[in-house]
Amino acid sequence: MNRDRFPVDPWRLIETEYDRRTLGETESLFAVGNGYIGMRGNAAEGRRAYEHGTFVNGLHETWKIRHAEDAYGFAQVGQIMVNAPDSKVMRLYVDDEPLSLGDADLLSYERALDFRDGVLRRDLVWLTPSGKQVQVSASRMVSFPERHLAVMTLEVTVLDADAPLTISCQILNRQDGEDEYDGPTGVGGKAQQSDPRAGGRVSERVLEPQEHWQDGNRSVLSYETAHSGMTLAVAADHLIETSNDYTVERYIDGDIAKNVFSVDARRGDPVKITKVVSYHSSRTTPTRELIDRCRRTLDRIASAGVPAQYARQKEWLTEFWSRSDVETPGQDELQQAVRWNVFQLAQASARADGLGVPAKGVTGNGYNGHYFWDTEIYVLPFLTYTSPLWARNALRIREQMLPKARERARELNEAGALFPWRTINGEEASAYYAAGTAQYHINADVTYALAKFIHATGDIDFLSQGAIDIAVETARMWATLGFWRRNGEERFEIHGVTGPDEYTTVVNNNLFTNVMARFNLRYAIEALRKLEQERPDAYARAVKRLELEDSELEEWERVAAAMTIPYAESLKIHPQDSHFLEREVWDLEATPEDRKPLMLHYHPLVIYRFQVLKQADVVLALYLQGDQFTFDEKLADFDYYDPLTTSDSSLSKVAQSIMAAEVGYQDLALDYFIDTAFVDLENRHGNSQDGVHVAAAGGVWSSLIYGFGGMRDYGGELSFDPRLPATWSELRYRLTWRGTRVLVHLTADAMRVSVVDGEGTVPFVVRGESFEVAPGRDAEIALDGQGPIRKDAPVQKRRNRREDGSIMLPSAAPGPVQTES
Repeated sequence: MNRDRFPVDPWRLIETEYDRRTLGETESLFAVGNGYIGMRGNAAEGRRAYEHGTFVNGLHETWKIRHAEDAYGFAQVGQIMVNAPDSKVMRLYVDDEPLSLGDADLLSYERALDFRDGVLRRDLVWLTPSGKQVQVSASRMVSFPERHLAVMTLEVTVLDADAPLTISCQILNRQDGEDEYDGPTGVGGKAQQSDPRAGGRVSERVLEPQEHWQDGNRSVLSYETAHSGMTLAVAADHLIETSNDYTVERYIDGDIAKNVFSVDARRGDPVKITKVVSYHSSRTTPTRELIDRCRRTLDRIASAGVPAQYARQKEWLTEFWSRSDVETPGQDELQQAVRWNVFQLAQASARADGLGVPAKGVTGNGYNGHYFWDTEIYVLPFLTYTSPLWARNALRIREQMLPKARERARELNEAGALFPWRTINGEEASAYYAAGTAQYHINADVTYALAKFIHATGDIDFLSQGAIDIAVETARMWATLGFWRRNGEERFEIHGVTGPDEYTTVVNNNLFTNVMARFNLRYAIEALRKLEQERPDAYARAVKRLELEDSELEEWERVAAAMTIPYAESLKIHPQDSHFLEREVWDLEATPEDRKPLMLHYHPLVIYRFQVLKQADVVLALYLQGDQFTFDEKLADFDYYDPLTTSDSSLSKVAQSIMAAEVGYQDLALDYFIDTAFVDLENRHGNSQDGVHVAAAGGVWSSLIYGFGGMRDYGGELSFDPRLPATWSELRYRLTWRGTRVLVHLTADAMRVSVVDGEGTVPFVVRGESFEVAPGRDAEIALDGQGPIRKDAPVQKRRNRREDGSIMLPSAAPGPVQTES
């Protein structure tokens, strides 16, 4: 980052210079949200922007997907998160001249997002065309304690003269195409609509106006989406504080509400407008009821007072950081990045409250606002170990999606349930099945997150109240998706699937898929047995509801035991799939930088012919299911696959960092971690303008705790094998285990674990030795170094070319692919 423009502060993200060339990125970086409402970091004046984004989680439009060549079972319903009416607009005029940051003569400028109170503040001094100096302070807060609330202020002081000023507060339902883009030509998603990561646009009107009215300083608008039938209401109160004389004019229609304050401002006499806004949405509730909900929210805030909302917000975040903070003492630049990423996780999930966590949270419409496996694998671990209730809420949406997941499984000729690869409403929305629907591993990913949550929290009630259905129905799908092959030995194989690596699609026996499917099957059995033992009545209801037979569990045990796990004895590695090693090796070193990422410059059929990875598929399996592989296998697999990995996915370097730390490549682990920590802060993937990479933010936490902290939780046993980077003096992080919060303090040669909240005793293992920590009784463990250290990291990309320039296979002939069960 340009540290002159973005100075280091461990608790704030600060911008000291307005630059119209990077509007898209900074709108994402300075967005505020709570998991339900999200507001991009647009200027309060509401003029030019990359995207005037205000989002309400789950508010979406649908349309029929028109496939160029349709086929049975293809996704039929497109879904996109839509822009809600924009209530951020507070336009300022002095002497009837508008403040427009792209053109204004700014004598000073600073914008800061404070992670401690969740408030975005901006202060500037504007030299108007007539030579007057005007101090303008703006703030914006989306409340965590109040899910449906946002508060904005604009305070204006003419410093050196009297002047007429006008503040036009608006709620504006912008129709598609109305954004006044103020970025450079050819930069950003708007100039790269072929980028599958960018959000789409709907060509027709989405939000149809319903009831609207003005009552004093309160404005109300409401809408229904044209096709999905969702409803939305937004209401705003407007408060003015000034000793100057002023008048108010109001206007409202179906698409705009205006409260215009005209002030005869005296020199040095401030004018402050506070805008208190409430959003409510629903899949079925009539707009009139939503308006009533908005009214109740605003009435409650008016009664308590706006200052109380800021106090509650700060109190809420103080508690959040007490259980979520990760400290890297002595490294302020890195500390700022870590806290920004952790704060993004709160903004994406805290008040999702049973909705999903979109890939971009509520900061942008990248990936159309869809929910992916990203949540379960990269976000849920953070939620589970810091804010278990949020994790429970995030898992509930998968439980609610089960009816449609069952329908999808039947449509694809399978038993049980098949969760959609990408969705908002529970239906599959991926039009490209090879890299979408074929990623059946989504089933195992959801169950993996459920298992991690149950192991860490002991929340058997969640299982008994219906979540057990997730484990059972996903296991059923695997048992019918695969097939038995009896050729000398009994093996279970799964064909025609795509793993996390989308550069290799529709393959047989994808290692990640098979390893995770095996876990899914075994956990379903474990969860049922646990329910039978601890909640026999709930178990009986589940057996009846799901029509379970003992023979079905026996079949799952057989399938798991016989699952095909590819292994190439000649190379001593696990092939990514049955035929992966038969492909040519892509020469990454010889690939020009302007031809990356590969997916934007090469036809999929070109990429699919090669050994080249978008993300480290096998390496991710080694991390998630590390107790199923030996150390030597992990090292060999990492050495083979790391040079083949482009890391075109923002998620890839998470697994690469964690496994590099485990097998001893300390420097490489740190490099990969830093890349992930600055994915958005430095726009390293070139698409931060479309929203924050929420899963990568979760990956920052995972890389710290699972990678350098060495934490693992296989089978519900908490263990540690720290891998602190050589250049770090210490690392401190918090974990919640079975309701007890502990602080883990790592140094190069010691580990200290303390209970900071709760009454329970927490048992754990450090490098094979058992310990426990309890209130008032810390555990102090001496560490003999930080594990293996290797300097010869496999950073050189493979350059396997013949003299004539053609690509050849690895020098070691792969030989036949064997299997292990």
